[in-house]
Amino acid sequence: MNAKIPLENIDTSDADVVQQIDVEEFDLYEKREKIYTRKIRGFFQRVRLFTGWPLLIAYFALPWINWDERQSVLFDVPNDQFHIFGLTLWPEDLILLAAILIIAAMALLAVTTWLGRVWCGYTCPQTVWTSIFMWAEQVTEGSRNARIKLDQAPWSLNKVIRKTAKHSIWLGVSLLTAISFVGYFTPMRELVPNMFTFTLGGWETFWILFFVLGTYGNAGWLREQVCKYMCPYARFQAVMFDSDTLIVSYDAERGESRGTRKKDLDYKAEGMGDCIDCQICVQVCPVGIDIRDGLQYECINCALCIDGCNEVMDKMDYSRGLIRYTTENKLQHNQEHRLLRPKLIGFGVVLLTMIGLFGFLLFDRDLIEADVTRDRGQLYQQTNNGLIENVYTLSILNMDQVSQHYRISLQGLEGAELKGKTDVEIASGKQIDVLLRVQIDPASLTEMNTPVAFVISSWDKASSVIEETRFIGPGRR
Repeated sequence: MNAKIPLENIDTSDADVVQQIDVEEFDLYEKREKIYTRKIRGFFQRVRLFTGWPLLIAYFALPWINWDERQSVLFDVPNDQFHIFGLTLWPEDLILLAAILIIAAMALLAVTTWLGRVWCGYTCPQTVWTSIFMWAEQVTEGSRNARIKLDQAPWSLNKVIRKTAKHSIWLGVSLLTAISFVGYFTPMRELVPNMFTFTLGGWETFWILFFVLGTYGNAGWLREQVCKYMCPYARFQAVMFDSDTLIVSYDAERGESRGTRKKDLDYKAEGMGDCIDCQICVQVCPVGIDIRDGLQYECINCALCIDGCNEVMDKMDYSRGLIRYTTENKLQHNQEHRLLRPKLIGFGVVLLTMIGLFGFLLFDRDLIEADVTRDRGQLYQQTNNGLIENVYTLSILNMDQVSQHYRISLQGLEGAELKGKTDVEIASGKQIDVLLRVQIDPASLTEMNTPVAFVISSWDKASSVIEETRFIGPGRR
């Protein structure tokens, strides 16, 4: 799609000063050029092994690990239970989810202000899975130059075999990714046997196919397009950056002017900088940018260009750091990095406050959920011995990880007697309904509508809950 500058409203009344205006056509949508990344090794790539891979291994392994005879992490949506190791969250714990989201947002803001987009470069699932798919390319199709030649070559048996092998690995990884994801919602030890016996439910089948296609498309085909156009983080990161944010930068003062040269050349005398214009920093970049053009929103701080440039500097016997992690202040004004600054301190205070609030809410929450319903078939009834009686149904949910014994008592109605099963045992995660009757001498009633409450407490009194209701009677005449 092309666009032109409109000329209809240009004032041409003064013909002497009107000159020919060149109108340049430009594309509103840039055509994607395939990126052929070069394999590189270095310090920061070894660091990525200890950031992305542990999360990747945990993602695939957790659905297979049991915890107290239950899958360690299971989001049991039909039963409204989220099991995370020894913790079970219920719909009543929605405020905890809100706190977790705020903590994650504050952590993202604080880390980005301090270290730039390290999340994108080292732990983002898109980056990790794309790296796996790139590895599959290198294994099946060869080095960067070999892949370029293979794509440019006409179709042959060799090309078909290599392409088929690559896409087979891509689809295999995508399938494992999809099964693992669905396994967090459907118990893995049920999901996998159902797949092999072709007895999967409709929703499980849909989500497995959805995530197979999503993983295959995002990590295999879209890749940097996800980071550039689909991920909102790339767009609003600039709001969090300041002149002391750690970013990947090219030292133009040291590197310019660029140019190829022999290793033993006195390049300083020739007026040249340390950059030999080898293009390694461009060839290793997974998003296809040239870091020498300055800070760009596409940069994910993966440091591949740093490792590539340092390798070249070592070969040329130049000092490392032409491309490095640094700050704008240090790069332009030779100032020291300021870690403690108002914005970062503010993010840190909010983050610590939210972590403290989350911890309080988590450990202070009641592990009993109760609800009381008064029999609405009649306001009240009179027993054979003349007592006024109300009937209630008390629903009790045990939200603890183990079975619990509960004792039920009555408060708020002096002289009343509680009839029914007042000592109950409830298994973990189960709910029971208890039929209770409250009786009182009509002479003791002062009001027709009297507040009353049921107290449900565990035998060890570690947790308890109070459910309020009303007692209806004739009142005192």
